[in-house]
Amino acid sequence: VDSSLVAALAARALGDRALAVTAVSPALATGELDGARGVADAVGIAHVTITTDELARPGYRANGRDRCYHCKTELYDALAALAARRGYAALCSGANADDLGDWRPGLRAADEHDVVHPLVDLPKDRVRALAAALSVPSAAKPASPCLASRIPYGTAVTPDTLGRIDRAEQAVRALGFPELRVRHFGGLGRLELPAEALARVPEGGALEHALRAA
Repeated sequence: VDSSLVAALAARALGDRALAVTAVSPALATGELDGARGVADAVGIAHVTITTDELARPGYRANGRDRCYHCKTELYDALAALAARRGYAALCSGANADDLGDWRPGLRAADEHDVVHPLVDLPKDRVRALAAALSVPSAAKPASPCLASRIPYGTAVTPDTLGRIDRAEQAVRALGFPELRVRHFGGLGRLELPAEALARVPEGGALEHALRAA
């Protein structure tokens, strides 16, 4: 919703001088790209995709506490190159006021690339309210950080692990649970659901089967 609101505001302020960009990599969950395309179409902003290769960066694969710094450095390097080729003057992100209270090493990468954060003074609930007022389709969408965030620090990030997490989460979503996380612990997958969803867990072990099948 954060980036979607920035896109909606950019489209209103700049028209065809604004561009929304989605980075595609193994860490992007299935369905997220389609969602981004839908938002871009709804808010009336041009949209392109780029491919990022954060897995080529040793610091990202090692998955230390600064993993997001290496990921965002890859992202902003690619975005800066695109902006230079196409003549765009600024890179914007959806970071909001709530992000400033979390551990966000990616913000350091943003600072190094002079990224602008239009929502940095707004708390998350205000971001959602504004998105709803502008009819942004993702206004109520649950937060969906990258798949690598499901892997404990110190456990290497690999394409196979990211794919396993993605398959497990898609299988659980297909059972009617849109908000979830599948945490990766080697051969063990731990499913997190909101408290209200626990009452809807089906009998017969369907969730366990979904995880094991992945």
